[in-house]
Amino acid sequence: MLRWRGLGDLPGGWGRCVVTIGVFDGVHRGHQELVSRTVAAAAERGLPSVMLTFDPHPSEVLRPGSHPAQLTTLRRKAEIVEGLGIDVFCVLPFTLELSRLQPEEFVHEVLVDRLHAAAVIVGDNFTFGAKAAGDVALLRTLGRRFGFAAYGAELQGKELSEEDQSAITFSSTYVRSCIDAGDVVAAAEALGRPHRLEGIVVRGDGRGHELGYPTANLSTPRFAAVPADGVYSAWFTRSADPSRRLRAAVSVGTNPTFSGRERTVEAFVLDVDEDFYGQHVAIDFVTRLRDQVRFADSAGLVTQIDDDVIETRKALEVPPDTPTGGE
Repeated sequence: MLRWRGLGDLPGGWGRCVVTIGVFDGVHRGHQELVSRTVAAAAERGLPSVMLTFDPHPSEVLRPGSHPAQLTTLRRKAEIVEGLGIDVFCVLPFTLELSRLQPEEFVHEVLVDRLHAAAVIVGDNFTFGAKAAGDVALLRTLGRRFGFAAYGAELQGKELSEEDQSAITFSSTYVRSCIDAGDVVAAAEALGRPHRLEGIVVRGDGRGHELGYPTANLSTPRFAAVPADGVYSAWFTRSADPSRRLRAAVSVGTNPTFSGRERTVEAFVLDVDEDFYGQHVAIDFVTRLRDQVRFADSAGLVTQIDDDVIETRKALEVPPDTPTGGE
């Protein structure tokens, strides 16, 4: 897969392509359907498929300080869509200048003049151009004018029980709300995989080591979507060896037993004795085991951690032939 930072990376003699456009934060199951349709449409035409996404998040440029929690880093987003078959991952820097382009200008300058789109596939709630004035209907109209096909795909979701009499549409906002509530199971259902938190392991206060449970303390990106305070079972991987999944009990919170104030993410990695300091790692959240609790003393905390480890083992039963650091 090719990765472009801006349209200046387009090679000379670039021909036509099939494009899908959006922020795609999380690359959830709704996004995955768009990508699948884009890849299929490109294959039918014998053309490359292009994902056009934006960085930074448009909200932060238009309303500074309003950046939503980020479900996927750009690197992770690229990895996921490469696995889905996208040929070109193009990140368009989102600027005030870009935001002020009228819908017709955006289509002509980006999709027609630069990308030479033969088809554009977006979600049916897609908007574009200054003040989000463009919609799918306008995109189709402009497509007829400029010679490309435009398709609006229905958003994916799931039906709820008859008692609820409603349905949930999979969206980045919905996934963020699940993570913010600590419901990592619902988040995984919408994402099609566990929610991942990435970062660099940094030195902590060493208290975990003193308790017999040394932890890898994660320094996360600025806008990362960190689950609600609590203890979780999770898979722990290192970027240097991503195929080796390690079981971990992960604490998110302020360490109330020790009157902590700073919110931290700490992973006790089971069955290994390694120092992960300085390494880039990923935590894939599987289940929420419990709330954060303030214990009367460290002995009570250690007893609870013993139970957390037992529950983590139960939650993360290892399939045969899976590379892990466990038994």
